Amino acid sequence: MSNNGLFRRKTGPARLVIADDHELSRAGLRAMLTGQRGLEVVGEAANGREVLALCRRMQPDLALIDVRMPEMDGMAACRSIKQECPATSVILITVHENPEYLLEALKAGAAGFVLKDITQPELIASVWHVLRKESLLNSELVIRLLGHRDRETSSGEELLPKQLSGRENEVLRLLAQGLTNPEIASSLTISVGTVKNHVEHILAKLNVSDRTQAAVRAIELGLLHTTAK
Repeated sequence: MSNNGLFRRKTGPARLVIADDHELSRAGLRAMLTGQRGLEVVGEAANGREVLALCRRMQPDLALIDVRMPEMDGMAACRSIKQECPATSVILITVHENPEYLLEALKAGAAGFVLKDITQPELIASVWHVLRKESLLNSELVIRLLGHRDRETSSGEELLPKQLSGRENEVLRLLAQGLTNPEIASSLTISVGTVKNHVEHILAKLNVSDRTQAAVRAIELGLLHTTAK
């Protein structure tokens, strides 16, 4: 089965936009992505305001955005994109692998981040992880880092538009632990197809576009209880 068959769009390739203020970096990303089956680069931007406008107009499936850009940096652009184009997933690109970037990226609504020296196979794999709604990050690390944060936690009753069912809560807890759909299916003794349906419903009810953000959103709403170690 091709990657395209696993993606949520029923027909046509996944539509991507890239944003970096350095033309050479954009060219490198474009070269790595162009010609990949199931992927299409539909636009480029040189700063945060341009990529936000591009996402408003194109409604892409995924945006690859450099963290450091003029006018509006990548974090701010990501926040605005997730507010205005929630179905667009965002991968942030950074020079440094810093835990603080991880926290800030998650708070901004990103599906995760990749380093600028990423190889082509690693980039393609990361893109497809996000497009398939799989976690790009180590979910246990995500939960541990969030558990260390001092935050005001809501009960979720006011912010959650639709209540999760008992089974959806079970699936959410398992996907937040980093389990794959087959692993969740085995744990709950249900089919992989049923798990996929539950995950789709969870993402819709939490108003997020990927599994990592589902775990983050659940913690913020108090739907998951984690203990920092």
